[in-house]
Amino acid sequence: MHATLADIIADIAANSIEAKASLIKVDISDSNGRLVLRVEDNGKGMDEATKRKAFNPFFTEEGKHDKRKVGLGLPFVKQTCDACGGDISLESERGRGTTLTCSFDSSSIDLPPEGNIANAALSLFGFPGEFEMIFSHSKGDLSYSIARTELIDAVGGLESAQSLSLAREFLQSQEDSLTA
Repeated sequence: MHATLADIIADIAANSIEAKASLIKVDISDSNGRLVLRVEDNGKGMDEATKRKAFNPFFTEEGKHDKRKVGLGLPFVKQTCDACGGDISLESERGRGTTLTCSFDSSSIDLPPEGNIANAALSLFGFPGEFEMIFSHSKGDLSYSIARTELIDAVGGLESAQSLSLAREFLQSQEDSLTA
């Protein structure tokens, strides 16, 4: 089970990175009593047979994880959506990418805590590889959006402790601005 919404976001977006997407859009929207998470990518996508099995906890794509025969990420996300009066949709096409959209009733007692969204975004931005990620978060009328390349350009990379610290401070300031 995912402990926080940040864990759910990180898990879903990491799947996009593993699918060799060159563009990943992560969008979190919290308004009018609904929390909606949407992750869209242009990765390898899924065929119809894989899509039908995606929420089966006893299925994982062959070659995705050595020696592991289960895939619990999406089944746990679906379970959380169901428990919170929400829903989940998966759109995917082989060679074109995948879009996963999850919604939750914001007032549900079963909604996991938000967790550290800034740290989740930073960990995703820090994955190795050539990909662009656009991370957007809105609460009511307040919002921000940052692209991976913009952040890397602004802090000079994500390899040194100093640049990681600057990136973390910036992302946290963006998150803090949503509660101002």
